[in-house]
Amino acid sequence: MDTSNSKAVGKMIKQVQKLCLQLSICVFLIFVLAFAIVLGGLGYFDGLNNETSPILDDVYHMDYNVYNLSSSSKNEEIKLGFEIFRNTSVHIGPKQKDTTRIFAGNNLACASCHIDGGTKPYAAPLIGVVKRFPQFRGRENKIGTIEERVNGCMERSMNGKVMPESALEMKALIAYMDWLGRTAPSNGKIEGQGFVKVEIPERAVDLAHGETVFIKHCVLCHGADGQGQRLPENDLYLYPPLWGDDSYNNGAGMTRVITAAQFIKGNMPFGATFDNPILTDEEAYDVAGYINQKNRPTKPNREVDFPDLAKKPVSTPYGPYVDPFTEEQHQLGPFQPIIDYYQEEYDIIKTK
Repeated sequence: MDTSNSKAVGKMIKQVQKLCLQLSICVFLIFVLAFAIVLGGLGYFDGLNNETSPILDDVYHMDYNVYNLSSSSKNEEIKLGFEIFRNTSVHIGPKQKDTTRIFAGNNLACASCHIDGGTKPYAAPLIGVVKRFPQFRGRENKIGTIEERVNGCMERSMNGKVMPESALEMKALIAYMDWLGRTAPSNGKIEGQGFVKVEIPERAVDLAHGETVFIKHCVLCHGADGQGQRLPENDLYLYPPLWGDDSYNNGAGMTRVITAAQFIKGNMPFGATFDNPILTDEEAYDVAGYINQKNRPTKPNREVDFPDLAKKPVSTPYGPYVDPFTEEQHQLGPFQPIIDYYQEEYDIIKTK
């Protein structure tokens, strides 16, 4: 064989071998990457690094799409519960034509506060909530049932009236919430319950700053008048009103500045999450105070709330109180002196 041809063939073989090696490495890396993606999708890496894996609990990885449920009487009840949860005013509110089935007094929905069908962490998720009842509630100063808790929302956040525990709609709502908690621990406690904590500024609410924050971050969805936006096809709220006749009444938990600030910090404006907030603690605090100084419906008999007044949250905006501070300070702060008072006088550490 010609020596020059032999050298050329040898060189070509080496190039082919090198190319095959490179191709093998690429295939191996693609396989490793694909395997890592699969493990990630199964939640294998969750919690290994809190800074890069913010989802707190496996329950948030479950399938909560009710439309994936098979057809059965129980599943149909769950689906109805979700529909009531999402379109509350249609089923048990002002848009319900059967007046005997109207319990909500405004056109808000349960989903207005419990975001993503009640499955968003730090947006008062309802995953496991049924398992946490019966539960002691300071506002009533007694052990209460989950049905009583739903009716607390009905009378306050929904500005309505008590719904019978035997009502089809009540049973459906409970069925939906129970289904949400199907994989929650037996005590119902999960990470991401309630709202995020905020560092309460040691000053009163700055209403002027709250208005500035509202204009910058809230007007786009809730409107300059705070009345929200409705969907043209069905007149339901896309974004709910924050004050006025169709909003929560002045006995609702959201009228407490600290509670509202916690909700806002972890969820507002649109796109905010507990691990990636948009507002600072001070911005959330001030805008919460600004919103809650606006007019809204009055809850009857608020004075009987918290029979043990020492259990009343410090930012409850209405009396009576068992402390020497004014109603205005309970509404707008500063709250630290009130917190200190309860710790010194009653040995109670208050956070809201």
